[in-house]
Amino acid sequence: MRSPSPSRPSRPPRPARLRGPRRFAAVLLCAAAALFPTAVPAAAAAPPPVPGTLQAYDVDSVFSAGVSSGGYMATQLHVAYSGTFEGSAVFASGPYDCARGQLATALNACMDTTQNLQLAALEQTTRDRSAQGQVDPVANLAGDPVYVFSGAGDATVKRPVVDALADYYGRFGARVRYDRSTAAGHAWITPIGPNSCTVTQSPYLNNCGIDAEGALLGHLFGAVAAPGSGTGGSLIRFDQNLYAPGGSAAALSMGGEGFAYVPSSCAEGARCRLLVALHGCKQGYAYQGFGTRFVENAYLNEYADTNDTIVLYPQAAPTATLENPNGCWNWWGYLGDTAYARHGGKQIEAVMGMVRALGGGTGTPPPTSGRTVLSSTDAQDGYVKAAADGSGAAVGTLEDLSGLALGRGTDGKVNRSLVSFDTSGIPVGKVITRAWLTVTRSSGSGDPWASPAGNRLLVDLRTGCFGGCAVEPADWSAAASVAGAARIDAFSSGSAVSTDLSAEALAALNRGGVTQFRLGFASAPAATAYLFVNRDTPVTLTVEYR
Repeated sequence: MRSPSPSRPSRPPRPARLRGPRRFAAVLLCAAAALFPTAVPAAAAAPPPVPGTLQAYDVDSVFSAGVSSGGYMATQLHVAYSGTFEGSAVFASGPYDCARGQLATALNACMDTTQNLQLAALEQTTRDRSAQGQVDPVANLAGDPVYVFSGAGDATVKRPVVDALADYYGRFGARVRYDRSTAAGHAWITPIGPNSCTVTQSPYLNNCGIDAEGALLGHLFGAVAAPGSGTGGSLIRFDQNLYAPGGSAAALSMGGEGFAYVPSSCAEGARCRLLVALHGCKQGYAYQGFGTRFVENAYLNEYADTNDTIVLYPQAAPTATLENPNGCWNWWGYLGDTAYARHGGKQIEAVMGMVRALGGGTGTPPPTSGRTVLSSTDAQDGYVKAAADGSGAAVGTLEDLSGLALGRGTDGKVNRSLVSFDTSGIPVGKVITRAWLTVTRSSGSGDPWASPAGNRLLVDLRTGCFGGCAVEPADWSAAASVAGAARIDAFSSGSAVSTDLSAEALAALNRGGVTQFRLGFASAPAATAYLFVNRDTPVTLTVEYR
């Protein structure tokens, strides 16, 4: 029988949630992994992963945890979206945005101590970003529980760097518990880890004879029931491409597959917590056959079973280039993502998409300074059809009768639709904070999102027009200013709202004239599968600003 969860301490209401190099040094940077400990339990076989999708549960609180690069990402998530995350547990990493977008700083100040990490400047950067709306209000961090761990044997991320993380959180009034009690190497400390405490070697899962998971979860949650077997729920394997800005997890150095452990109590409707657990470098599912060892041995599923907690395990993945060969989380700005530590950071937004899909972070968004809803320009809207390779393109003729076509029609042609907006209507002098498209289904046949499985309806953006502003055949394959600026998930009736436009797309909106969007499926459906949208009403573009 499952032990009952302890009663949860009441929490004060939080402010409204906002929605809102590289070469050999990179190899060195990623030589990290995970950290944590427990006492004596015997390892139990985790349930085998089953293919599935993320669905919403009754989630009332969200927390982050991570080790090494995953620890840095856990802090980035907590600071950037402190209206969603109520606390964090961090092992073997330093303060928020320590690297400042520089690999050399990451190596010398945020792992080693040969360079001053300038903690006061990092604090001020956080406060400035909060004032500018680039991260949630720093006032949210006051009182948040934060668990910090550093092992005396960790030569990868040295003790003074982790000390600075504890100091950083203290400057914002967080309740910090700092464990410096063991000689642990650079690893996630777990009582079912195969490594001895002091080593730093794969799989970076060390047994130090302590229950760090019980300690960290007890600090985050207030109290915890004793762990169970970790086999009483389901381990869901899901497609991370569905949450990646632009529709490609690989383009963000993330794996195609992520995992979520869902206890039976949560699946049956209990009110549950959500913990986002982030592996370290060389610990991702896609890294050299590492597989699910972190998922199975982090000793979180055991506590999840008896404490009504869903554990989300997002997965980073190595790049084929020297940008990120060891599959680290992005904490120094690789692949050109300058927003990696704030709203709009590609990996952050991917994880936030997963959190929202599971039912976390769905509170009422805060009021914005302003909002403009623009309707598409009918005379410049239309669709283009072509063979799957783009050959034989022609302008579609059924817009007035059926609407804008998407997917593969009965004639075997693949359709893409164009919509235009006069974005000079966005008020001058305002900073755009968020934007999205709304489309309305008119009719359709088949399911183009399932042909092939996991197909994605992507939105490309063009500053100005793809060619002439009137629809023309060349629009089918014309270059976009921002490809995959947003995504529209499957819907069978009514209206659908796209994901938020990416930070790059927001910057590409033409404040002086027309911005065009092209909607099309990432892959050509294998057989007839299409939908028509907006036959009777225009597509709308909603823009929020301050």
